[in-house]
Amino acid sequence: MSSPAERPPALRLLIPADDVRDPEVTILVPASNEELTIGRFLAWCHEGIARGGYRAEILIVDSSTDRTPEIALAAGARVLRTPRRGLGRAYIDAIPHVRGRYVILGDADCTYDFREIAPFVEKLRAGCAYVMGSRFGGGIEADAMPALHRYVGTPVTTFILNRIFGSRFSDIHCGMRGITLPALRRLDLRSQSWQYASEMTIKAVHLGLKCAEVPIRFYKDQEGRQSHMKRSGWLEPWRAGWQNLEAMFVYGVDFFAFRPGLVLLVAGLALMLPLTFGPIDLGWVHFQVNWMLLAMSLSLLGLSLVYFGGIVQVLLDEDGGNWRRWESVFPYNRSLAICGGMGLVGLALLVPMVVTYIQHGGRLPALSNATYRAITGLWLMIAGFQTFVFVLLQRVSAMVAARLRELNQ
Repeated sequence: MSSPAERPPALRLLIPADDVRDPEVTILVPASNEELTIGRFLAWCHEGIARGGYRAEILIVDSSTDRTPEIALAAGARVLRTPRRGLGRAYIDAIPHVRGRYVILGDADCTYDFREIAPFVEKLRAGCAYVMGSRFGGGIEADAMPALHRYVGTPVTTFILNRIFGSRFSDIHCGMRGITLPALRRLDLRSQSWQYASEMTIKAVHLGLKCAEVPIRFYKDQEGRQSHMKRSGWLEPWRAGWQNLEAMFVYGVDFFAFRPGLVLLVAGLALMLPLTFGPIDLGWVHFQVNWMLLAMSLSLLGLSLVYFGGIVQVLLDEDGGNWRRWESVFPYNRSLAICGGMGLVGLALLVPMVVTYIQHGGRLPALSNATYRAITGLWLMIAGFQTFVFVLLQRVSAMVAARLRELNQ
């Protein structure tokens, strides 16, 4: 049993006197020492709620040491008091306390205009599960975004995410976004800090959620306010960018494995298999054993990457569909029979060269066609064993993924 010092700090929910019952919409916003802006921000929220005629609650996830929670509570917001442990963690802590079916996320610094929440709610009501705001599609006030973020950081990371996951977002780092509560729960967020933004978008794509974008206005900080990134030092933007890239690479590892591996496998086999029967001359290029060894290496690397990608697909599987597709290609009994056949054929192709080697006292004479066939035989034996291990690992991965799905339900 853990001691009191080892227990995580308790969360505390503060409820205003004029609390809203059975809200349809929840405005969910983390805040830390925002007493300069929180009053104006909440006034914007109430104006946006009134314009749309929504039954809505405002939930502030607060880790402040100033008067932010008192101001928020007095302005009619629910306040969830939490320890200071990261922006992503704030959203994770808040999910059990969200009551609305539609959730609008953002910042409490008045850089996002919460008087204009109607486009998000309309998209969510129309059937979208995840709605991103786009500052580039709406407008960015002068000096609201550093030039490095506006012209390099955000466009580059948005391009990378779209390229890896096949999405079409224009501004993946926009903090104002909407999501249905069932979808938010399904995302099972794990990121504790800035990378939550990429994780949320990546998982929305992985889950096949219906996504949309709406244009928004982005304003500069109020006079006297310093952004949290500036408060954390000049390295923080670089740290945030690297954390977001880490999330993209981790959840997008299949992009770097399966598709490149397939290309290498096909290219390697296209060169190696014809050389099984001996050297080939194409014009001035003489393809012989050195080319065959290169092709063998490329194809084995490609096969490994394809199998790595397959394992990742199953581990990150949300509904078991990837496992069923792989199982249809590699059913257990048939796959083991094929692996055994590959090993036997490979051994048969390798034997003549081994016999020649023994007959010549541990030396091979000049290269012959037997050498080329032996290389193909060696490839078949290695690839057969790789496939055998992959079939087993697929089943282990499927069991792990199924167990994780059970735990998250």
